[in-house]
Amino acid sequence: MRKPFAESSEQNKEPILAVLREIFTAPGRVLEIGSGTGQHAVFFSARLPHLIWQPTELAENLPGILAWMEDAESANIEPPMELNVSWARWPVAAVDGVFSANTVHIMGWPQVEQLFRGVGQALTTDGAFCLYGPFNYGGRYTSGSNARFDAWLKARDPVSGIRDIEALAQLAAQSGLRLACDYPMPANNHTLVWRKE
Repeated sequence: MRKPFAESSEQNKEPILAVLREIFTAPGRVLEIGSGTGQHAVFFSARLPHLIWQPTELAENLPGILAWMEDAESANIEPPMELNVSWARWPVAAVDGVFSANTVHIMGWPQVEQLFRGVGQALTTDGAFCLYGPFNYGGRYTSGSNARFDAWLKARDPVSGIRDIEALAQLAAQSGLRLACDYPMPANNHTLVWRKE
């Protein structure tokens, strides 16, 4: 199978890696939600050898991740697992970290709620959830390009859109997560780091 390719994953992998190196310092297991093409999973696992990296995706995207893994030399990446955040029970045991990139703005709000609920259940105490993407602050876009991107998202799917950090923080609190860090990233994105209390 030909490997799928996402230009955004190629562009943001180095800045995200710099954050992950600061947050995921101890050996442990990291669950990636919405692994997409698999580019991030292969790249990060190779450069964070102290972690066991577990990619997850919807069933139709698993073959693409496997195609990337065939060329990878990482011994610390697990076979991709099917995961839909809407499932009442996720097929994962306790994990030390969770990572997700560019997911909450393409989900409907009920799915975002289910994402935070599932992360809260899966994370061990003091475990970190690193969430990358564009976010609004105080109901405002951080750039004109984000406003245009949000309009494009909603034209494609009315239930999607850039999320307000305040609304996410409320969801997180309900799942025992507190916002610990907010890293500004290139291209008007951020990496939000939530900790399990």
